[in-house]
Amino acid sequence: MDAFVFSLVLTAAVLHAGWNALVKSAGDHWVRLALTNFLGTGFGLAALPFVPVPNAEAWPFILGSVAVHQAYFIFVCMQYRYGDLSHVYPISRGVAPLMVAFGAYVFAGETLLPQGIAAVAVICAAILSLTFSTSWKPGEGKGVFFALCTGVTIALYSVIDGLGGRTADNIASYITYLFMIDGLPFGLVVLYLRRNSFLPVLKANWKTGLISGLMSYPAYGLVIWAMTLSPMTYVSALRETSVILAVLIGTRLMGEPFGMRRLVAAMLVVMGVVALQTSKAPVF
Repeated sequence: MDAFVFSLVLTAAVLHAGWNALVKSAGDHWVRLALTNFLGTGFGLAALPFVPVPNAEAWPFILGSVAVHQAYFIFVCMQYRYGDLSHVYPISRGVAPLMVAFGAYVFAGETLLPQGIAAVAVICAAILSLTFSTSWKPGEGKGVFFALCTGVTIALYSVIDGLGGRTADNIASYITYLFMIDGLPFGLVVLYLRRNSFLPVLKANWKTGLISGLMSYPAYGLVIWAMTLSPMTYVSALRETSVILAVLIGTRLMGEPFGMRRLVAAMLVVMGVVALQTSKAPVF
């Protein structure tokens, strides 16, 4: 993977962990995520005059990604309702890369070299090991269930957008129209559901929602662009190193439990990232 692309995906990972921590922190998860999504729509509208309309072949991918993202947004809110950031976030992010690898192989014909396969496996195993706990809080079983559902949707939209970005004649156009549409359905539904209390909830959450949006959509835009240049599996695995920061935020700032097992797992993630970067990705 090109060093510049590598650094941008790592940047996206940091931003992703940051906006998830903001959504998880005290407040209304649904309203915060709705505000995040409305800002994404704003990004799309602002860029609209500067990009062409996507080609016809790209539209099924755009609409498919929008549909999957609506389920993703719901599962994200539900996993944070029942689980700790440092518990459910690694599950949802950890199960995705292997599913992306399978989808990329089936739909894009991507194959990985042995070192790349080993690196992805190490990253996934280390990320998932961060979820191990000797004592779960009441209700965290539901959090795990919704985190697994989140992971499935992550894999789905990653493969869809990886293929869609490569199908698009203009990647900026694909990202712009995706962002413009993506945030509206979930945001409008939340606005309707919170219609009797939206203004006071908005007053209490608008700052975190705004910051979350400023972190979320540039991060995913970088990921879509990176998947047009590198194998989807590599980008997905590298992106999920965001769990390291999420675990640190959860344990150090939110008072969630932390142990030596999680520290060792974090070191294994770093080792996997190094192996991934030094492996030579096949041409696709």
